[in-house]
Amino acid sequence: MRTKKWLAGALSVLMLSLALAGCGSAKSPTSEPQNQGGTQQGSSTNTPAKTPVELTVWSHLTSPEVQEVQKVADEWAAKTGNKVTVLEDQTGFQEYAAAATAGQGPDIMYGLPHDNLGPFWKAGLLEPVPDGVIDESNYEKVTLDAVSYEGKKFAVPISYEAVALFYNKALVSEPPTEWDEFLALAQEKGFMYKIKDFYFTYGFIAGNGGYVFKDKGNGNLDPTDVGFASEGGIAGLQLLSDFVNKYKLMPSDVDDNMAKAEFQAGNVAFYLSGSWDVKGFEDAGVDFGIAPMPKMPNGQPFSPFVGVQAAFVNADSKHKAEAWDLIKYLQENVPERLLAVGNRIPAQKSMASALQTNPYLAGFAESAKVGHPMPNIPEMASVWAPAASMIELVVMQQATPEQAAQQAVQAINEAVAAQR
Repeated sequence: MRTKKWLAGALSVLMLSLALAGCGSAKSPTSEPQNQGGTQQGSSTNTPAKTPVELTVWSHLTSPEVQEVQKVADEWAAKTGNKVTVLEDQTGFQEYAAAATAGQGPDIMYGLPHDNLGPFWKAGLLEPVPDGVIDESNYEKVTLDAVSYEGKKFAVPISYEAVALFYNKALVSEPPTEWDEFLALAQEKGFMYKIKDFYFTYGFIAGNGGYVFKDKGNGNLDPTDVGFASEGGIAGLQLLSDFVNKYKLMPSDVDDNMAKAEFQAGNVAFYLSGSWDVKGFEDAGVDFGIAPMPKMPNGQPFSPFVGVQAAFVNADSKHKAEAWDLIKYLQENVPERLLAVGNRIPAQKSMASALQTNPYLAGFAESAKVGHPMPNIPEMASVWAPAASMIELVVMQQATPEQAAQQAVQAINEAVAAQR
């Protein structure tokens, strides 16, 4: 599900955590261990531990997924003679920063949404990924970009997600692939989604050529170059206005509950959302499919935000070599389990065929492959509120796309400058 936008106060929390380090006080996950790692000797992995160590893993995945991670970690522990405890992280990211800075954090964080890595990277809490852990040829590029800063990788992609088009098979037998076809069907049979939410709407802005921060390549984003007021950004905003005011597809005050209810009731043929809505529609008996949004009017793909769940090693861990060896073992053995238990789309290309066992995930994966990683730099915290205001002004016709975009860019630039 869409990640929490907590970054606005994270850097100030890190400043506080530096003070906490002096007194050694910090919280740790409140849940009990799922299980204790085995200590029996057995065949070793490629980098066996010379002296048994204890590793602690905090996981931001769901309880059933954490249990599967513990099972695989136990296998690694039995082979290496080490011990692993996997804890479900329920404390929040601020507590992690405080604990890590105070030397009381875990060795590994497993399953953290990538867009929350920025403040940890800036504070030096992420250990760079060493050679041999990631086979880059086996990972979707969008997932590698998501965990990169200044050309270096600081986490390992586990899985990824993006919004895609839900279509009601009782109303539309096959999903449209061209914009004119989609628009005609949407006007006839309905399309609705949470239009004023920037997370859901970004794909229309990016697909028309707009952007948040300029991508300079190799994981480098320029927070001083905001692309909402570009020609493409303005075109995307105009399309959003047209959805509401020209084509009358949805009211300007539509929220997710309204859109979801209309799709579930069969009153609209199309709905835009993520994999978290699949189970609810299945339980309601809706006959639906998932497909990428059709190409935009300019012929370019709809480019949604992509969220990546990632694993990283605490820069202050005393057992970094063992921690990376465990992560590598998990990456080789846990993806299929997370796919089955949590509907997680594996970041590895070699797992693509496994998606065919799920009737929905392939559509989300195709949507994500043409998406953009949600910006992972701390400055992204300054974007959400101005972007939401920008969209609201446009769909409510309280400002032109040009005016709303320029206002948002100014607000973001001022907020980013204040952080420096």
